[in-house]
Amino acid sequence: MTYAAIPAPQPPPVNAAQGPVVALRNVAQAFDGPPVFEDVSFSVAPAETRILLGPAGVGKSVLLKLIIGLLRPIEGSVELFGEEISQMPEEKLFPLRARAGMVFQEGALFDSLTVRDNVAYQLIQERVPDEAIDARVHEALRFVGLEQTFALYPSSLSGGMRRRVAIARALIHQPELILYDSPTGGLDPVTSETIIELIVKQRDVRATPSLLVTHRLQDAFTLCTHHFDSEEDRMVPLPEGQTNRNTTFLMLNEGHLIFDGSLDELVHSKDPFVREFLE
Repeated sequence: MTYAAIPAPQPPPVNAAQGPVVALRNVAQAFDGPPVFEDVSFSVAPAETRILLGPAGVGKSVLLKLIIGLLRPIEGSVELFGEEISQMPEEKLFPLRARAGMVFQEGALFDSLTVRDNVAYQLIQERVPDEAIDARVHEALRFVGLEQTFALYPSSLSGGMRRRVAIARALIHQPELILYDSPTGGLDPVTSETIIELIVKQRDVRATPSLLVTHRLQDAFTLCTHHFDSEEDRMVPLPEGQTNRNTTFLMLNEGHLIFDGSLDELVHSKDPFVREFLE
């Protein structure tokens, strides 16, 4: 099948004049051994969703940590919101990180805190008044369909619910970029689709640029071939053969970025590894 990107219903088109939200240029990383990856270059534009594919162990999560400055590359440059952060002092990184939302693997919630305090963690550190925190937490939980969990502890939630709380935490401060690290890993197919629907909702309702790491092709294809219908309040498929124009793919293998392009270009790639991964 040939996939064609369509203009509607979609987020606003990417404005190239704004410059990329994220830009990696000739980046390499290693940890006391052979490079995890080398000479990696790509960008994330405003309103763009990028899906980073690849098997376990190729450095997908490491790339996310480089983007928000939790790691520093051994070569190359990393730009976040137009600022080069590879050598930036830690204290200058804090305000940049605060502009991004991160959904970690397994959710990474604090078991000793209620859902309210998990979602509001950054606002609590910023000493935002309790009344304002409560209102914003309710709004974030309403977005992910979990307002009833406000006073509960993570131990009482299912795995899928914990992931949804993690997404609410990433959204609480209305980020300018969202990074998703395998958000459906370890979940059953039905729960995974619920998480993907939330990501599609965030993309289409708020047009937040994002980078999603996954090895699950079904998740990636669903993101690209569905949109969120606000009137029906649910994710629905686009017409057959059509895709979201601002959702594109990257693929890592053996330390190199071997693909950067659209779904149609991905499914018609002649690269042997891409063909094997898709099949």
